[in-house]
Amino acid sequence: MMITRLFFALALFGQTAQDPDSQPAPEGPVTEVEEVTVTGQRVREAVNSFLDEVTDPPRGRGPARWSDSVCVGAVNLRRTSGQYVVDRVSQVALDLGLDIGEPGCSPNILILATEDGPGLAHALVRERPRAFRPGYSGASQSRASLQRFQATESPVRWWHVSLPVDADTGVAAVSMPGEGPAMVNVQGSLLRTEIRNDLTRAFIIVDFVRAEGVSLEQLADYVAMVAFAQVDPEARTLAFDTILNLFEDEAAPPRMTDWDMAYLRSLYSAELNQRSSAAQRGAIASAMSRDRERAEPQVDDE
Repeated sequence: MMITRLFFALALFGQTAQDPDSQPAPEGPVTEVEEVTVTGQRVREAVNSFLDEVTDPPRGRGPARWSDSVCVGAVNLRRTSGQYVVDRVSQVALDLGLDIGEPGCSPNILILATEDGPGLAHALVRERPRAFRPGYSGASQSRASLQRFQATESPVRWWHVSLPVDADTGVAAVSMPGEGPAMVNVQGSLLRTEIRNDLTRAFIIVDFVRAEGVSLEQLADYVAMVAFAQVDPEARTLAFDTILNLFEDEAAPPRMTDWDMAYLRSLYSAELNQRSSAAQRGAIASAMSRDRERAEPQVDDE
């Protein structure tokens, strides 16, 4: 593997129970009762638990998402395999209502394959530290998180960079290095904000030695999941039907699940203009709960 080729690519950057009854049935006529439909409470609880595990924006910020167009690039994969992964990630982007960059575009989602994930991560961060932590508020996770990104033995590792912007103009809402104070729309209220958080870059490193045994379809869907959402790499998701279990469960799903797409659709459709990051996550949870309640059959107690 030519590490200089990866540095060149880096430079292109610009997720019926019955109530038991032990008492004997009473003698006499039996009164039939209407079926009782279980409410969506169980769905909402499951959704909240999932979001508690996976949602991982920078501290003090709400969830970020791609706002307009994405350009997906793959490095050090065989041509056919790389094209499959790029096409699959791009298709998920289209499903979420995003635009895809024209051929030759500069990638803002960069997928790098290697036989030494920690080695490549350390080399890239050492060579281009500002690409990973640009030096403005709300850009990325902490230095400690960046250390974990470099040191983890996980088959796939990812790092997102985001930018708080004015929702009306798209202009940076924070002071950028070497520039003056941010000029943004100051309208809003105690509950609402005019600031949104946009994803600007995603680095995804695939260690194909550690990822051995999974199908290309599974790998591409896993990459797509972590490309479009700020997923906590330490999330415990075995209780959920999600592609995020790919490297944790022998019975991992063969592809991205309905649950996964419900999460991504909700992340990209929810109105995230709440000032509180917890309220923004609540908006995503509400959208996902409605999605799942429509799709899943309700359970009846007799």
